[in-house]
Amino acid sequence: MKRAVVLLSGGLDSTTTMAIAIAQGYEAYALSFDYGQRHQIEIDAASRIAESLGAKEHRLAKIDMRMFGGSALTDNVGVPKNRSETEIADGIPVTYVPARNTVFLAFALGWAEIIPAADIFIGVNAIDYGGYPDCRPEFIEAFETLANLGTKAGVEGRRFQIHAPLIKFSKAEIVRKALELDVDLSLTRTCYDPSPTGLACGECDSCLLRLKGFREAGIEDPIRYARK
Repeated sequence: MKRAVVLLSGGLDSTTTMAIAIAQGYEAYALSFDYGQRHQIEIDAASRIAESLGAKEHRLAKIDMRMFGGSALTDNVGVPKNRSETEIADGIPVTYVPARNTVFLAFALGWAEIIPAADIFIGVNAIDYGGYPDCRPEFIEAFETLANLGTKAGVEGRRFQIHAPLIKFSKAEIVRKALELDVDLSLTRTCYDPSPTGLACGECDSCLLRLKGFREAGIEDPIRYARK
């Protein structure tokens, strides 16, 4: 069976991506991160999701991106709430974590060399999250080039491929794909600013886009919200 490292945050997109990898015949090695994010409830969700989907292995890498700050997810900066679709789509949001996907993919690449695996899956999306520079097709293509130039495996002829199967999907299409693959969406967590009891806020950009996706897909979101 082919092996793949799958970046798994515990959110809707990464969970659906992992289900796609498994459906394509890959043995999934799930990799999650505790990077000092305020929404650490996703870490617990990732563990449950990895088990539910049948990951071969699930590892949690601990790095502290709070040392740099610069993001509402890792610093003492307020998470934007109740923004319109136009506002969400305008520019790079304060929830962007500097170089996060570059760091995550670098860790995934290191593990892929060791397993060994030639494939890495990441759940980035350039439609709803167009403001994030590390969610664009150009970034994925550039990192794939880097992976094949800057590794022992790449130099010796093992070609790495970075898969971003959801990159051109709308959020509604992601919801439908997850249901098609029998993903238990009640396990997923997406909120940037959950309550101490784990309720999604229902007001941050991530919640609003998730709710919009479920609404457009004609499906009731199975998770609980503080406000909805």
